[in-house]
Amino acid sequence: MVTLVNLRAYRRFFVVAWHFLPLLFSYARDRHRFLLFGGSRRVDSETRVQRANTLLESLLTLGPTFIKLGQLLSTRPDILPPEYVDVLSKLQDEVPPADWSEAEKVVEAELGPVAREFDSFDTDAISGASLGQVYAAEVDDRSVAVKVRRPGIEDLVEADLRVIRWSVPVLMRFIGQARAFSLETLADEFARTIRQEMDYDREATMLTEIRENFADDDDVAIPAVVESHSGPRVLTMEYLGGTKINDVATLDEKGIDRTDLAETLQRAYLQMIIEDGVFHADPHPGNLAVRDDGTVVFYDFGMSGRVDAFIQEKIVDFYVAVANQDIDAILDALIEMGTLSPEADRATMGEVMELAIQDARGEDIETYRVQQIVSQVEDTIYEFPLRLPSNLALVLRVATVVEGVCVTLDPEFDFIAVATDYLTEQGYREESIKQFLEQAGDEVQASAQSLVRVPPKLERTLDRTDRDDLYVRVNVEDDDDVFDLFAKRLVYGMLLSFSLLTTGILYTFSTLRAAIVAGAFTLVVAGLLYRSFRERRGIRATPQFTRQNLRQREERE
Repeated sequence: MVTLVNLRAYRRFFVVAWHFLPLLFSYARDRHRFLLFGGSRRVDSETRVQRANTLLESLLTLGPTFIKLGQLLSTRPDILPPEYVDVLSKLQDEVPPADWSEAEKVVEAELGPVAREFDSFDTDAISGASLGQVYAAEVDDRSVAVKVRRPGIEDLVEADLRVIRWSVPVLMRFIGQARAFSLETLADEFARTIRQEMDYDREATMLTEIRENFADDDDVAIPAVVESHSGPRVLTMEYLGGTKINDVATLDEKGIDRTDLAETLQRAYLQMIIEDGVFHADPHPGNLAVRDDGTVVFYDFGMSGRVDAFIQEKIVDFYVAVANQDIDAILDALIEMGTLSPEADRATMGEVMELAIQDARGEDIETYRVQQIVSQVEDTIYEFPLRLPSNLALVLRVATVVEGVCVTLDPEFDFIAVATDYLTEQGYREESIKQFLEQAGDEVQASAQSLVRVPPKLERTLDRTDRDDLYVRVNVEDDDDVFDLFAKRLVYGMLLSFSLLTTGILYTFSTLRAAIVAGAFTLVVAGLLYRSFRERRGIRATPQFTRQNLRQREERE
């Protein structure tokens, strides 16, 4: 079996290389005009979108594993430029279901004969995805949905995972060192994620836990697991029907308040992420439905995640900071979560944050949305060397997708207002104010102590100054080699001045050959001096401008 997987992996490696090498060579030429040397090329947004669409087509052609890889990449703005993230975020996990004759073998291997285990079973799949497909059936006179792992998917995934591991060293030669780490960790994360998603025992556990967390919430419905008819490759759940959440026409016909619906959805995810620490991570419209009484139904918990207490605390800090329009607190929360590099230019990032809030406000100063803020951060993230935590990447994806669904339900939906109300009701904003007052109190106490200690120290210092007994020792950090560069320029300048004078004297009083030699030396020194003043090339540390700057330039023009 191992040999067959290896042979399949070798074959798949060449197929994958055939699809991806043209894109890699294009990327290499962007970094070095002649592949191995030469300056970098500036690539416009339109070219990136075209390449992203080419990548999307390749992922679809390569099948289930790479469709899942594309979905994961769409959550990683630290690896791909924003244009790629936007295009790949449209990737839907929908493929034609496998033949029932093949799927039946999986069901019978897990549970036994279909006719014996189920009262009825519709062999036409009601949905198909890259890793599994869902059928309608009945057990003990109740409707159920049976999720079956796609036949033969295990060998294909294992072969593709080997291809991805083999490809990582090759890819790392084409990208910068900062993103090389993220790419290497992404490969490990993807292997773990896709194996988890194929494990229906894990999905049943996550589904049951989330369902228990909402047991007292009448506005949220989560199907129960039928444990007697479930296993690692088959998951049988209670069937809960409903209207697709983005079918606004039908929702209106049924008299369902779409604003209340959006608020219910948003509050459900805030509870999952901030309170419970376990959340449904695939909230696209195909996995959300609405019952006639306005209850929101969640489907498909294959993609789900957990949030540790530290990240939960920082997410709360982020939301509170956005609600209070506190730019410094927003940046602090992003840095502490690992989303933003501590070495990032705070002034530039502050401008990005202010611009994001300003653009999202509209006419009402309190109307702004997290998605637009996150999008602005993502645009800047690609320019900074950072490592985005995998659990935070899922939270980031959930926040943007949920906000999109809510805006589909209600174009005027205020994402932040709902989050602010939720945080206030749960006491988080009050706790934040309490912490601020405690910190302020500590600072006042420290200042008072300093007022007592400073005068004696100041008097001793003045006495030493009066006795000419005061020495000052200064350590200057020069991580960017500024002094070294200044010294080079000073030396080059002195040499240039001397060589110009020498060339003039030799040209006037000596032979032409000597003057030419001195002139050549002068040109070399001048070239070195000019080179020292040239702007350094490479990955920019900060964006060159924001959209606000661009608008100001356009207005001046």
